[in-house]
Amino acid sequence: MLRVPDAATARAPRRRTPPPWLAVALACVGQFLVVLDISVVNVALPSMRTGLGLGEQGLQWVVNAYSIAFAGFMLLGGRAGDLYGRKRMFLVGLGLFTLASLAGGLAQDDWQLLLARAAQGLGAAVLAPSTLTLVTSAVPEGPARARAIATWTAVGAGGGAAGGFVGGVLVDTLSWRWVLLINVPIGVLVLAGAAWWLAEGRAGDGRRLDLPGALLVTAGLATLAFGISQTEAEGWTAPPTLVPLGAGLALIALFLLVESRAKAPLMPLGLFRVRSVSSANGAMFLSGAAMFCMWFFMTLYAQNVLGYTPLEAGLALVPSSLAVVVGSKTAPRLMRAAGARTVAVLGTLVALSGFAWQSTMTADGAYPTAILFPGILMMLGAGLAGTPLAALATSGTAPEEAGLISGLINTSRTMGGSLGLAVLSTVAAARTGDSTTPQALTEGYALAFRTGTAVLAVGLVLMWLWLPRKAAAAH
Repeated sequence: MLRVPDAATARAPRRRTPPPWLAVALACVGQFLVVLDISVVNVALPSMRTGLGLGEQGLQWVVNAYSIAFAGFMLLGGRAGDLYGRKRMFLVGLGLFTLASLAGGLAQDDWQLLLARAAQGLGAAVLAPSTLTLVTSAVPEGPARARAIATWTAVGAGGGAAGGFVGGVLVDTLSWRWVLLINVPIGVLVLAGAAWWLAEGRAGDGRRLDLPGALLVTAGLATLAFGISQTEAEGWTAPPTLVPLGAGLALIALFLLVESRAKAPLMPLGLFRVRSVSSANGAMFLSGAAMFCMWFFMTLYAQNVLGYTPLEAGLALVPSSLAVVVGSKTAPRLMRAAGARTVAVLGTLVALSGFAWQSTMTADGAYPTAILFPGILMMLGAGLAGTPLAALATSGTAPEEAGLISGLINTSRTMGGSLGLAVLSTVAAARTGDSTTPQALTEGYALAFRTGTAVLAVGLVLMWLWLPRKAAAAH
């Protein structure tokens, strides 16, 4: 009779306080799914257009409906984790993400797909901040946390990188619907594991969530992105462009005003007085604006210009997927020797060289020089830069702000990516014009990469001048 209580007693602590590696593993799988779904649809876009009759703007919004909802509600998701429990928000976010994936995979009309993608983005916004917070709360600050954050960064970046390959396999062997339906069985398994193993943790004081702030920033971002996308057909000075651009800027200004006066703001503006927070988020915004677009344009270039099948396009980007993991896992060692700022600058410089190389693409490019080597440079640099930026942003974070800061760094990257995609897609379309010849498409894609090179150059200067040489002290 004594063995039963002893066994129960032995099991209970493991459920309350799981081994750090287990918490990190579950959080990383959640992050992998979140980032995978930003990129996995890229290779399926031509098939989605055929299956649901989507136009060019519709294709862009298959990506942006997810990323804008993701960026706009991520601060809310981070704060919800602080106030109501990180495990609870992890489960809620993953549950919504899984259900929305099922709805998107079964969509019969374009509006159903776009609505499901927005719901996926909302679920991801609740889920993603909890993944980083679970990692940082499971591992004490220091070299071990840097390694854990590197793993989180590598898995997230690997999700974005693997999206092309996974999407290509699923589209070629099954159908485009499976790029969304594949999330369902994985989501169910992770939900079961997280419900059983993860320990609950919260550091908040029961304050209410700032829902008006979340709605304002999301509406502002979506309206801005729509206005930018209108420039392709209407130009920059036409009312259909100027009205949404002006409305988007007004909504974001109103968001900042509301946040400055709210008792419990979604984004306390005082946080940006902390140099490590403001500089790392600014750098992540610019980095995301370029990096997010890499997979979008590379998969379109491979299929629409070079004639690759979806599977071949995915396989072509596998080396880039491996490069981002290598960069992320190498970064902590370099950070110990040279410091976070230096590694972030080095990574951005490597990525910039890859973007500059990719901008020389031609309509008859050979795989090694048109995709392989520039892709490796872009993603190796992204991996090297992402880990120190995340570490700087979260260093010295007060417990009650951990989820908020985690949400903020994810928001900066995704917000930059959403607006960057809208801008670079418009730039590419303006250069291509009405022509659909391989040469015209190549010129548009090349101009997008040249613009991305310029964005990274600005980010490089910002990092060197603004990032602190050492991690922030606790605040």
